[in-house]
Amino acid sequence: MSVLLQGFIPLVEFRKAGYISALIMVPSPRSEGPLIARWEQSLLTLAGLSGLILLSLAIWLEPNPSGFGTHQQLGLPPCTILFWFDVPCPSCGGTTAFAHFVRGQWAAAVRANAAAAAFAGLCVVGVPWSWASAWQRRYLGVRDIVVTLTVVMLVLIALSITQWVGRLQGWLP
Repeated sequence: MSVLLQGFIPLVEFRKAGYISALIMVPSPRSEGPLIARWEQSLLTLAGLSGLILLSLAIWLEPNPSGFGTHQQLGLPPCTILFWFDVPCPSCGGTTAFAHFVRGQWAAAVRANAAAAAFAGLCVVGVPWSWASAWQRRYLGVRDIVVTLTVVMLVLIALSITQWVGRLQGWLP
C-alpha cells in the first residue's frame, strides 16, 4: 500500500513485518517552494543552533526575583540605561524572561519581558523548523520568508515598545 504525505513520496512502500511498519520518506519534487541556496541552508542551521544555545543557557540561569538582572550571572554588567537614567530599557528582563520560560513559568516570563518571552517561544518552535527547513532545502510552511520574518520582527518590536511605555508610565510593573 502506497502512502502519499504532503511534501513527501514513499521511498519504500508500507511494508508490514508483523507489527512493525517502515516508511522511509524523501523530499518530493512536488513539494512547494523553490530550493534554497546552500548559504541559506547554513544560516538556517546556525539560527537553529543559536536558538538551542539560548534556551540551554536559560536553563542554567536562575531567574532573578526582581524581574531583571539575571544576565549578571553571565558576568555582564547591570543595565546601563537603568543605571544612568533610573528607568528600565526595552530589553530589561529579557534574560529573566528566558529563564522563567524554560521552567514553564510563562506568566512570570511575560511580566519580566513580553517580547523576550515571545522570542523564547519562537526559539522552541524555530529550532526544529529551521533544521527541518535546512534538511528539506525549503522554507517549510512559509510562502515568503522575508514577509514572515518582517511580521515576526514587527510583532516583537510592538510588544517590546508597548511593555516599555507601560512601565515608563507606571501602568505595568
